Amino acid sequence: MTAAKDISTISTTNGVSAPSHTLFVCKTCASVWQDGKRIGESGGQKLLQQLQHLAQDWHLKDNFPIQEVECMSACDRSCVVAFAASGKLTYLFGDLPVDGSAAAILQCASQYYTKPDGLLPWSERPEPLKKGILARIPPTPQLGKN
Repeated sequence: MTAAKDISTISTTNGVSAPSHTLFVCKTCASVWQDGKRIGESGGQKLLQQLQHLAQDWHLKDNFPIQEVECMSACDRSCVVAFAASGKLTYLFGDLPVDGSAAAILQCASQYYTKPDGLLPWSERPEPLKKGILARIPPTPQLGKN
């Protein structure tokens, strides 16, 4: 019997390994609107920039990419981020302060990365992510598993 490969970490192009975790960041969150147009830089853009800056020295930067999202439809709960990975719970967090939450987000992402099922007990989360939970979504079934 041969060992099965975990398809969540294998790219279908050139056999190159691809990250199975993603940190999604809404870049439209906390926008100021006037006459249907966004004015200036949004809070989500500021948070994204802070995360990208801190992630330059983050030990998981190659395994847990940050992906900007135009809108995550939680506009009344901004700023919003999500942790997602193949075979794990997906977490959606909101009501995050623009300033002071980037380090906590990366800390929590690191915790999420180490959990086989992605379960992040409330007591283990950094403070900004204790109050800001919007959803915990069950994992999708993995291919080839019954």
